[in-house]
Parts: sequence; C-alpha cells; structure tokens
Amino acid sequence: RQLNSDILMICDGEKPVAVAGIMGGVNSEINELTSRIFIESAYFNPVSIRKAAKKLGLNTEASHRFERGVNPDLTVAALNRAAKLMVEIGKGRLVEGVIDKHPKPVKKKRIILSTVETNRLLGTSLDQNKIAELLISIEFNVEINDDDQLIVIPPSFRVDIERTVDLMEEVARLSGYDNIPVTFPMIPAKTRQPAKQIDLKNRIKSLLVGFGFTESINYSFIGSRCCDQLGLSSQDQRRNLVDIINPLTEDQAAMRPSLIPGLLQTTQRNISRQIKNLKLFEIGKIFINKNSDKLPEEIEMLAVLWTGERFSPNWHTKKVDIDFYDIKGIAEGILKGLDINEAEFRSFIPDTQNHIRPGYGADIFVGNQYIGIVGEVHPQSLSSFNINQKAFILEFDLNLLIPLVSTIKHSKPIPKFPAIDRDITIIIDDRIESRKVLESVKNFNNELIENLHLLDVYEGDPIKSGKKSISFRITYRSSLKTLQDNTVTQVHKNITEILLKEFDATLPA
Repeated sequence: RQLNSDILMICDGEKPVAVAGIMGGVNSEINELTSRIFIESAYFNPVSIRKAAKKLGLNTEASHRFERGVNPDLTVAALNRAAKLMVEIGKGRLVEGVIDKHPKPVKKKRIILSTVETNRLLGTSLDQNKIAELLISIEFNVEINDDDQLIVIPPSFRVDIERTVDLMEEVARLSGYDNIPVTFPMIPAKTRQPAKQIDLKNRIKSLLVGFGFTESINYSFIGSRCCDQLGLSSQDQRRNLVDIINPLTEDQAAMRPSLIPGLLQTTQRNISRQIKNLKLFEIGKIFINKNSDKLPEEIEMLAVLWTGERFSPNWHTKKVDIDFYDIKGIAEGILKGLDINEAEFRSFIPDTQNHIRPGYGADIFVGNQYIGIVGEVHPQSLSSFNINQKAFILEFDLNLLIPLVSTIKHSKPIPKFPAIDRDITIIIDDRIESRKVLESVKNFNNELIENLHLLDVYEGDPIKSGKKSISFRITYRSSLKTLQDNTVTQVHKNITEILLKEFDATLPA
C-alpha cells in the first residue's frame, strides 16, 4: 500500500513500527520469543484516522474505535491498566516510569444552554432544574447561570457533544421521546390555490375517463415527416418545426407541432395488434417555431381520438361504427362539464384543415373565440399512418379555454312543474346550416323555453332538390306555474312564423 504525507506513522527513531490508530507493523509484533514490551498509548484525531483507513483500505478494530472518538483523558489510565494486567496475568515485571508528551489536560468545552429555547425546539415544558438534573445524571457538570441559561461542561468521554443542539438531543432522549406531547407546528398554515391550468387539466381528465377514454402519454419528439403524413397545408404554421440538433433517430428529429400524429401512431400500433376499438386522449405541449431568433411558442393542447365501433355486435344489437356526431358529443360533454354552454360548431374555411375530411369537421367557437376543432381524419392522412379504418379527432387549445372556465359552480333547482314538448318541422334550402336555425330559436329569448335539440335532417323524396327538412324539439316549462296548452301553442306558433319568414322556409305538406 502507498503512504502519503497525510497518514500519521509511529516510528522508533530509525524505522516505522505502526500506522497510527490503524495497525501495527510486523517488526514490532509480540511473539513467543518476546521478552520486553514497550507500551504506547495515544489519542488520535478521528478525522485523520478515518481518512487514512479509507485511503489504505484497512478497517481494523483500532481504526473503528479511534475514528469514532475516544476519551483523550484516558491515555495514561489505559496505559497503567494494560501494564497491570500484563504483570498480574503474564507474570511480568514492571519498569517504573511514564513518558507523557502531552501532560496538559484537554480543555473542557463550556456550552450555554437556554431553557426557553430547549422547550421551544423540543415542544416540551421542562423547568430549568429538571433539565439540569437530567444532564447531571449522565456525568455532565451543570451550573445555573440565570433564570434561563445553564452552563454545561460535558465529560471528556463525550467527544460527540459540540453544540447546544447536542445537549438538547440528550435532554429529549433522557426525558423520553414518548413524553414529548404531540402538537401542531406553531407556524402559519399558508395555502395556495392550485393553478387554474392544473385544475382544468384534472377536470378534463376526469371527464374523459368517465366517457371511457384512456390517457396516452407520447414523446414530445416526432419525425420531420409528420406534417406531410398529416397532410397539413404549406401555409400551416405547424410546418415550422423545431428541429433537434442531435436526434437519436429520424423518428425523433423534431419537437411535435401537434398531438394528433402521436395519437395516430399509438392507434396504428394497437390496430396492428388486433385492438381496433380505441378511445384515447392526451394533454401536452406542442411547439411552434414562429421566429428563428426566439424560443419556440409552447401551447398546451388536448387531443382526443376515437376509432372503431360504438357498439359491438351481440345477440340483440348490430354493430354500429362511430361517426362525426359521436366525437362532437364528446366535445359538447367536455364543454358542458366545464360549464361552458355557449359553444358553436362552425364549418371550416376551405384549405385550413387539410387533415380533416371535407364536410366532416368543424371549428369550435365560444362567442367569437376559437378554441379547437373536431372532425373525421382525412383518409389520405390515415393511409400515411397505415390505418385502414375511420378515426375521429378533437383538439382544444387549453390556453384559450382557461379564460372561459368559471370557478363558480352553477346549479338549478329541481323543477316543480311539468314540461311540455312540441316539435317543429320546416323545409329550408340545403345550404342553410341547421345550427343557424337553432340559434334563431335561442335568440327568441322566451323564458318558457327550457331546452332545444335537433331531431332529424332529411334530404330526398318527396323533398325537392336543393331543399332539406329539419325537425327539432322545444321543451317548454314555467318555474312559477303549470303551463296551459293555449299558452304554449301561442309561443310555439310565434316561433314557427319567425322561422318561416327568416329562412324563407315552408311547412311540409
């Protein structure tokens, strides 16, 4: 083993005889021919012994003892005890005389201990005399300085006592940990409301799990071909990818500009393993590189994907595949769960969402604020991901959704009076969206209208070409009394006349 200048050695004037505090040398060991013994007793710095033992790789009984600290006042007493045992047991003869190279006693530590501070930190209510009594019981010298302070001198063998807190630990140990009363911490309990975005994400996750969806967590890295696979237009800002300087693979060459490719890849992997009915969602950030001189924009998004069957075939139900209105219903369910009741679904502006099948998608607005899209994935986009069945997606921009979510919970009393349902069927031009007709009814603003929903849209014989028939149901109810039939009939007639005039509509024959 290699020694250095930091390792303390015991020498006889000519050569080393031991590594101090760790191990003696062969040239000074005792054997059956030994006739004279020189006894050396010493105190060594625990830190020095620990470092030397670790460097040399020697863990001996001596190093184990010295590195934990021994009583420096016992060196002479230990020397005399060893010599006495050798005389008594080994029938030796003692040569009088002791050489002491450190005759001065070690300076005693004087530590000030506050009774008030001790009780404050331990949570106890011990008086000064009780604390002094406990410390005296383990050979500490204690002097009462004033009504609060004690001057404590630890015994020389307690080399571990250095600070006030060491004394407090001894007080706690001696008085009994079980005797320390259980109390609440004397600090103000300051709470902070969780961030609105975190609360929103948790609410959305709960809603989607309740709808039967499973959360998917994909990598934020994606292949540079993802925009081509998805079929995004050349003007789409999501084509401004944030490239990774040293990607692990080509499939992880850029930061994702959309959550949809990740969900489509997950869908493809599941379908290839014969799992064809999938309901997935993911909440995460997308990255848009709007300016090469600045950091990319990070947008928190929600993406939902549904593919497969709404109902699997069984003995009393035929197979029913999902369609646009299923995923639209999920969008409506999320918004309703977030107490957002004024959402509108508007047709796309042409060539803005090329990854959505034409005629099977919509932008989602609340007022004039765009918040997301919903629709069927374009067959070409599905083919590029090797998916051979229909898939429907929903996307929400959570950054735009947050300001629309109210923290106030709204509730309505249980109705006391019965409702009356009335249906309306009108024939309008096929270019007129059903949504506009429903909006017109909502704008009628009659307090008796409780609910409104579309029943049917029909095109074909006997309806003329370029026309379509729409039917919807209006639920009337008063919160003050039971409605009379003639009252409802008059309101219903007024609504019908307004619709016929506004949309140049006719009633069916």
